[in-house]
Amino acid sequence: MKSLEFYQSTITNLKQLPMSAGHIDVLFSARDFKTKILDLIASSSKRIYISALYLQDDDAGKEVLNALYQARVNNPGLVIKVFVDFHRAQRGLIGQKEHGGNADLYKDMRKRLGDKVTILGVPVKGKEVLGVLHLKGFIFDDSVLYSGASINDIYLHQADKYRCDRYHVLYNPALADSMVAYLEDYFVSQNAVTRLDDESIPTSKALKQDIRHFKQTLRSAQYHYINSTPESNEVGITPISGFGRHGNKLNQTITNLLRAVESEVTIFTPYFNLPLSISKDIKRLLKRNVKVTLVIGDKTANDFFIPPEEPFKVISALPYIYETYLHKFVKTCQSYIDQGLLNVRLWTDEGNSFHLKGLCCDYKYHLLTGNNLNPRAWGLDLENGLLIHDTKQLLKDTLQAEQEHVMKNTRRIKHLSDLESMSDYPAPVQKFMRRIKTTRLDMLLKRIL
Repeated sequence: MKSLEFYQSTITNLKQLPMSAGHIDVLFSARDFKTKILDLIASSSKRIYISALYLQDDDAGKEVLNALYQARVNNPGLVIKVFVDFHRAQRGLIGQKEHGGNADLYKDMRKRLGDKVTILGVPVKGKEVLGVLHLKGFIFDDSVLYSGASINDIYLHQADKYRCDRYHVLYNPALADSMVAYLEDYFVSQNAVTRLDDESIPTSKALKQDIRHFKQTLRSAQYHYINSTPESNEVGITPISGFGRHGNKLNQTITNLLRAVESEVTIFTPYFNLPLSISKDIKRLLKRNVKVTLVIGDKTANDFFIPPEEPFKVISALPYIYETYLHKFVKTCQSYIDQGLLNVRLWTDEGNSFHLKGLCCDYKYHLLTGNNLNPRAWGLDLENGLLIHDTKQLLKDTLQAEQEHVMKNTRRIKHLSDLESMSDYPAPVQKFMRRIKTTRLDMLLKRIL
C-alpha cells in the first residue's frame, strides 16, 4: 500500500480541462432534468449527441424523440446522434417477452418522419447479461448535461413516480468536443455499432467478430484533450472512461480517490453490492479516522422492488439480496458507526426510486458518474465519469446544497436492528434466497448484479 501523498499526487497530476466554476449548474429534480433536456434540444444549433443505456418507448421517450426530430426540421444542418445499448433496445421490459423493444419506436419514427435522427446501438458484449453501454452524457452544442439517468417516464418524472438521480450542466466547449470525439472515434467508426432505426438490424451472432474487435478497442478507449492548469477562478475537469477488469482507468481513479481522502468522503450508490476492493478501501479509511458517509437506496426505493402483497417474481428478490449485503457490512462496521465515523443513510420517498452515484472527497474532488460502484460496473459494463478538481472549494456551497437536498429523504442506520433481516422477508423471498445460497448461485449473482 502506497502513501497518502502518493495517491493525492496521482489525482493532482491527472490531465485537466479548466473551466469557470460559474459554468457548472446543478439540477435538483427529475422534472428539472426533463425541462433542461427539452430546452437544450430546442436551442441547439450545431450538434446533439446523447449517450444513455436506453431511450424508452413510452410517453417521455416519445416526447424527447419528437423534440429531436422537430429540432432537425427547424435546423436541417443540426447533427443529431443518439447512442443506446444494442441489446437493451431490442427487448421489451421484463415480463414483456413478445414486445420488440424500443427499436420498434425508432424504426416507426424514421419511417414516418424521415432520416433526421441517427440512433445507434452499441453492443459492448455479445449478450446483455455480460455487459452493457453505461456510458453517460448529453452534449448540446458546447454544453454537457451529465446524469446517470436514462430517458423514460420515471427518470423524467413524466407521471406520478420518479427515479432520483444527479443532474449537472457544464458549459465547456473543449469538454463537449472531447466527448463528441470519443463517440465518433470509438462508436460511429466501428462496424459493430449499427443503426437501430433500420428495418433490418443485424443480429449479435452476425456481428460476433465485429463485437470481439470492438471490445478490444474499448479496453484502451479514452477521452483526448489538451491538458491545462486551471486559474484561480477556475476548476478542472477530467473526463474518464473505463471498460473491463484490467487496466480500467475509471476504476483506478475511483480507487486512487478513496485512498487520497484526508478527512471525509461521501459515496452515493443505488445498489449496495460494493466491489471487494472498495469495501476494503472504506475500512482502511475508517481505521485512519476518516469520516465516511454512504448514501444508499432503501430496498423499497430499488427499481426492482415489488410490494409483498403483489405476486412474487424472481427479479423482486434483488432488493432483499442487496439488503443482506448491507446487513453484513453494518455488522462488521458497527464500532465505526458507534464512533460517528461511519454514517450509513438509506434514501426513501413514498415509493419513488433511487439511482444516485458518485463520490465527494474532502469537498475538493467530485466524481460525477453513471458507475453503480458494484461488481458489474467494475468489470462488465462500459462506464465513464467526470472528475471535478475543486481544490479551492469554489463549488462547495453548490454541491453541499445538492447533498443536503438528497439527505432530506434519508434515515440514518445506527444499528443492525434498523434493518430487516431474512426472517422479516416475505416467505417467497426467503425460499428463493435459501435456494440460491444452497446452490451457490448467490456468489454468481453478486458478480453480475
